[in-house]
Amino acid sequence: MREILELNLALIAGLKRSEPLMLPWPQDGTPAGWLSISTPEAWREFVLSLSLPVGIPDFVAAKYNRAQMLYFLAWLYPDLVKAGELVGLTTLELALRDCYGNKVKGRHGKRPDFAALLQYLRKDGLTDEKIPMVQRSGGTAIGFVTGKDTPSLAERRNLLAHGDPFDALPCGGLLELVRDLIVYAYRTFLPTPTFP
Repeated sequence: MREILELNLALIAGLKRSEPLMLPWPQDGTPAGWLSISTPEAWREFVLSLSLPVGIPDFVAAKYNRAQMLYFLAWLYPDLVKAGELVGLTTLELALRDCYGNKVKGRHGKRPDFAALLQYLRKDGLTDEKIPMVQRSGGTAIGFVTGKDTPSLAERRNLLAHGDPFDALPCGGLLELVRDLIVYAYRTFLPTPTFP
């Protein structure tokens, strides 16, 4: 039975900001926009808007919920967004391994790495036109998925995991992109069709 993510507002409601929480985040029609949120209630609603749909396996959804919780707690400690990004990317790897692990060959008979799993999304028909975040905001994401553009999602995961000393700002829209890619990978298992 899938656990429903509960983001208890009492955890963050005590912090009243003198300035809004600002994050780089794609906006409608603008891939390089800024998100500005002034209240804990609005922040909670934003984080919940990034939830996975029903139909994603529980073991993936539970790990993704951890990423959302880190984002939620970033109201108190904004640096937690970076930890949320890492958990989001590792959740994406888990989902891709579940969906494509038997279709992608690793080197020397080993299991495929994250970059190879991401590249398989393209072979499975993924294009920018099929990524809801890209459709909403414009721009492109497919090059970061396939590794054509850098840092790719696989490179970004490795940089986060190994303590990149130059990584300061959050990657705009990363958790939204992760959600969209997980949904794409599981699209044939969802009760409501999401992709054509």
